[in-house]
Amino acid sequence: MAIVERDAPYPELKKSHTAAHKGTPWSDFKPPASAPVWNIIQGFGNYWLLMAAIELGAFDTLQKIGPCPLEPLAEATGLSRRSALFLFDGLVAIGMIEQYRDVYKLGDLASRYLTSDAVASMADLIGVAPGPLENWEELAETFRRGTPRQPIENDPEGFYVPLVEATYPTMLRAATRADLKIGYSRTPNLRLLDLGAGGAPWSVAILSQNPTATTVVNDYEGVLEVAKRRIAAAGIANHESRVEYLPGDFHTVELEPNSFDMVILGHILRTEGDEGAQHMIDRAFAALRPGGRVIVSDYFRDNTRKFNPFGVLMGVTMVAATRQGHTFTNEEVTAWIRATGFEALRLIEPIGFNSMYVASKPE
Repeated sequence: MAIVERDAPYPELKKSHTAAHKGTPWSDFKPPASAPVWNIIQGFGNYWLLMAAIELGAFDTLQKIGPCPLEPLAEATGLSRRSALFLFDGLVAIGMIEQYRDVYKLGDLASRYLTSDAVASMADLIGVAPGPLENWEELAETFRRGTPRQPIENDPEGFYVPLVEATYPTMLRAATRADLKIGYSRTPNLRLLDLGAGGAPWSVAILSQNPTATTVVNDYEGVLEVAKRRIAAAGIANHESRVEYLPGDFHTVELEPNSFDMVILGHILRTEGDEGAQHMIDRAFAALRPGGRVIVSDYFRDNTRKFNPFGVLMGVTMVAATRQGHTFTNEEVTAWIRATGFEALRLIEPIGFNSMYVASKPE
């Protein structure tokens, strides 16, 4: 007699294979819950809801007028009552704001990360972090071809200028807190090489905390304009004489050998592929004085690719956006660092999801 598998309307609540359960225990089938699939489907809507909230100024509006019912929010954002209802209720549903009875309010999450003037604001990052959005619609074809139709390398300055603007607050926090672990503020006359510096958060952090430090800041011409503005706005004493700007591709720009106390490779390796990443680690080694240190900061995959989904999915983003980029496992990166000749290798995490390897060139 054939055994027929029987589904249940609420599989996550069903108790199979127990003495108390009615039916035939060994022919009763309990399927997995479908919630993980629905979460992924709904994730698309969640992202665009958050994008809309940023564009419509929902978080800044709540910050300005404070906790309030729906009507003032609809008026302040210029939305109909129906639109405002589902905008703000949707933000409550995905945990971005809070609601008590009919009153909406910012919580700690939105106050810290989603208002435009927050010290750790991610508001500008949300739109640029996934890379070119149109590339995601062609991800299957990108997997087949091996490269996206519109890689960011086609217009690197056009992509990186808004990206480094958006990532600056987060990267500055990471670079500033890294001093607690590596003590760059205590290194007299430190000379820094900041490769692919973006908005130069590492240079700003180090120059601000070490009054004798100097830096060479490298990136594309257009991106260096962001770095110049950020450094000038940071209020760093005598920054004009302490900063040298070095425009060009970090793979080919000429670097002084054995000349730096610290080299920063901050979130640049994952766009470069295996050979490119190894080449940059080699360049850092050659540029450092004996005893100098390299900082390799990125989003790494754990060795089994199971316990850090963020690192794995960032790799998918790189495949969707770049010609050869992807994320690397901790095992891969540490092997390259050691093979180059570095020693005293250790891993630090100054803020969540921002890991970095620190290693020294032998004396």
